[in-house]
Amino acid sequence: MDKRTPAPQAEQPPHRLIVPGLVFIGMIVAIVSSLGAPLIPTIAETDHISLTDAQWSLTVTFLVSALATPVMGRLGDGPHRRRVIIGSLATVTVGAVLAALPLGFGFLLAGRGLQGVGLGLTPLGIAVVRDALPAERARPAAAILSVTTVAGVGLGYPLTGLVAQYGGLHAAFWFGAVMSALGLVVAVLVVPSPGPRPRRPVDSLGAVLLGLSLAGLLLGISEGESWGWTSPRLIGVLVAALVVLAGWVVLELRVAHPLVDLRLLRRPAVLTADVTALLAGVGMYLLISLVTRFVQTPRSSGYGLGASVAVAGLALLPFSAASVVSTRITRLLVRRVAPGVALAMGSVVVLFAMVMLTYARGAMWEILVLMALAGLGVGAIFAVMPGLVVGAVPPHETGSATSFNQVIRYVGYATGSTLSAVVLEAHTAPGHALPANSGYTVAGLIGCGMWLVTALASLVLPRLRRGAGAGPGAGSSKVVGGGATTRVDRAAEDLLEVEGVADVPEVGDTASAGRKD
Repeated sequence: MDKRTPAPQAEQPPHRLIVPGLVFIGMIVAIVSSLGAPLIPTIAETDHISLTDAQWSLTVTFLVSALATPVMGRLGDGPHRRRVIIGSLATVTVGAVLAALPLGFGFLLAGRGLQGVGLGLTPLGIAVVRDALPAERARPAAAILSVTTVAGVGLGYPLTGLVAQYGGLHAAFWFGAVMSALGLVVAVLVVPSPGPRPRRPVDSLGAVLLGLSLAGLLLGISEGESWGWTSPRLIGVLVAALVVLAGWVVLELRVAHPLVDLRLLRRPAVLTADVTALLAGVGMYLLISLVTRFVQTPRSSGYGLGASVAVAGLALLPFSAASVVSTRITRLLVRRVAPGVALAMGSVVVLFAMVMLTYARGAMWEILVLMALAGLGVGAIFAVMPGLVVGAVPPHETGSATSFNQVIRYVGYATGSTLSAVVLEAHTAPGHALPANSGYTVAGLIGCGMWLVTALASLVLPRLRRGAGAGPGAGSSKVVGGGATTRVDRAAEDLLEVEGVADVPEVGDTASAGRKD
């Protein structure tokens, strides 16, 4: 059984509404982040752009999140956590206002990028309750905060869809701006200042290099069809992005305080969790992007369901609801099988959902069923990941490892969002606004292949370095694929017992200080 070591105390007693306040903030962040997927066709129509370009309104949010999360985590570990939380919510509010103003797609895109900063707030909120509250209150509070992340998205899609349907596109973003402003007020009232802490240096150069490399790769993928897959411009962008990425890797391995600790990837369980996070992130947002576009496609095209943006949001509700239910089922599952097997089982469930999207998508009930299946599988995968990482690294490295897993996940989201647009654009005839129905079939087959690879990676990667030493505190490489009860297995089970949810990222040394084996 895990024991908590005394965490640094806040300088002031916690506000009596600290937990409801942080839950409200988490719900708002989830709702604001959900302003992307169902609104893509509406954005394309309003701003007179292609669906591929409109897809960037979702992709840019996750791209910024991938950069903001580790930076915010590093800053939040020092004496400025309260300022980071308040500043992040202020940034989200400004982004929502910028997106709401009728200034054109460029300003909307910039606003959506600023809103991506908010996705780094969940681990900071969990760190706040772990420091400010005693253990018996901190654990259930962390569970509630994590559930809020999933539930907020399920509420956000239909809610923002309704606002957009009856008030217009910009009304949806004004709604997000008002909600963000309310969250900012709540943060000022309930978030305590941390106690005395050493300052944590931020790897600014590493953040810049990571941003440039990811932006270059996503730009190359998204523009490949229009530029030509063998064009010198495309090849130049991709090569430059890969060179910058290689430079970032070298930098992270040499600096004293890296943005993310890449050395942790030498541990099989961590490598398994991160590769799975990347592949599952791609597969998940490939599915979500395809479903929201297909549901809104007019029936006059010869396919599609001709639904409104509000109905498209409601179509995603089974996904969020099932992902919450799945965490309860996974709690029982990890007691009987190894975490790697649980990851593979979740991937197979989503594979079935993707098969349905590929071959059985002609009715709304089929969409609802496949989204529920996808929620069960994705919920299981993201429920297992945190415990897999925590059980494989020493306590003082927990924050770095979970932070990187979060970054990888956001990169997967952005890639899946972009990939869906690229495939559909490739199946859109010149002069036509909508892709052929075969585009969804091809994209579905790609998604099936992605989830099959995810399942295989979950089973194979843990065995690649069987018996290799991973350093003090790390689990053996064979614990993930084997059936014995080991440190990794216990960590996955304990984390599900304590936090009971999918997304439970931890932040730096603050979060890891609360764990001791």
